[in-house]
Amino acid sequence: MKNFVEELKWRGMIQDIMPGTEEKLMEGPQAAYVGIDPTADSLHIGHLVSIMILKHFQQCGHKPIALIGGATGMIGDPSMKSQERKLLDEETLKHNIEGIRAQLSKILDFDSDAPNKAELVNNYEWMKGYSFLNFIRDIGKHITVNYMMAKDSVKKRLSDESREGMSFTEFSYQLLQGYDYLWLYEHKGCRLQLGGGDQWGNITTGTELIRRILGKTDAFALTCPLVKKADGTKFGKTEKGNIWLDPDKTSPYEFYQFWLNVSDEDAERYIKIFTMLDKETIDAAIAEHRADPGRRTLQQLLAKEITTTIHGAPEYENAVSASKMLFGNSTSDELRKLDEKTFLAVFAGVPTFDVSKQKLPCDVVTFLSGSTANGYTEVFPSKTEAKKMIIGNGVSINKDKVTDIEYQISENDIVDGKYILAQKGKKNYFIINII
Repeated sequence: MKNFVEELKWRGMIQDIMPGTEEKLMEGPQAAYVGIDPTADSLHIGHLVSIMILKHFQQCGHKPIALIGGATGMIGDPSMKSQERKLLDEETLKHNIEGIRAQLSKILDFDSDAPNKAELVNNYEWMKGYSFLNFIRDIGKHITVNYMMAKDSVKKRLSDESREGMSFTEFSYQLLQGYDYLWLYEHKGCRLQLGGGDQWGNITTGTELIRRILGKTDAFALTCPLVKKADGTKFGKTEKGNIWLDPDKTSPYEFYQFWLNVSDEDAERYIKIFTMLDKETIDAAIAEHRADPGRRTLQQLLAKEITTTIHGAPEYENAVSASKMLFGNSTSDELRKLDEKTFLAVFAGVPTFDVSKQKLPCDVVTFLSGSTANGYTEVFPSKTEAKKMIIGNGVSINKDKVTDIEYQISENDIVDGKYILAQKGKKNYFIINII
């Protein structure tokens, strides 16, 4: 068997590990789980660290279990949170779980005949019939309030005087997560819980429950560091918010661009964490990149690997083609192959004008400089400047050069039934909405 702990060590993916964990895993195939709260109908890249750990766990011959917190998701984990999370109803949770299940299946093997195929469980299944009285009698009596208060996630919230403190609902979260581990230990033979560094307190509550209730000491814990950017800012967020795995929330192009634009220092860490490439391949890629950082070969490899994993090879190729729209010698045919969402993502933020379809056909000079007051655009401030730049080979319509000032803009130039892309010089783009 491949050594799971050694694999994570060279990748920089271990923060805390309980003594005896590595030895237990080397005894033979084991089961481990990661808990995911279904607070949205999509995972974002912040979830990817723990999911990639499950992937490595499976690759090393062990059985990964993805636990969807249908029950605990109704409460909300206080770890690393400054305020109480909004409670979700059962219908919303069901919808969210279906979305997450589909995304996990792109990374983990749930469907093969392998003895270590992944398994998806939902803690709502074993919590829905457990009465409050029975739970506090059977489980609550084994963990003291003192023990729970000593956890960092609890102390941090209670010591922040600017907040309203913590409700009993949130306070009980670690007890419920601890019971999850106990249940999986008994019913799924699970001997290891994995998670982010902020989960150590909740995870060890589970090992303590197993020790106190079952008298067993072979339940282990391993956490990975919370990923941050080299400049100390939060990983996985942009001005638009989270980078989601759902293509409807974050387009494959935007997803690809996120990884393509990470810093050199971050790329060297991320390629170890977020890809399955082996050490030799990664070391060679890092050496090649350091020899010529300007080519950004490491970022390109990182973006390729992770975009292909999450969105598939066709969407990766589409994202590469879309990137060339701004920075390469792409063609009109390539532009017309882009779907509307990708087109708008590529040219997000460029100036736009509205022109009625009734204005077509129209000569290119009037179209680009006839003024908005007359129903045209103001790509150029004057017809004289427009003519000069057209003759000088500095104007493109839909990536095709236009050098004839008599060229007629017509309905044939409309992309996706509603857009015309004008380019002035090398870097100045304009979207004309045909209405």
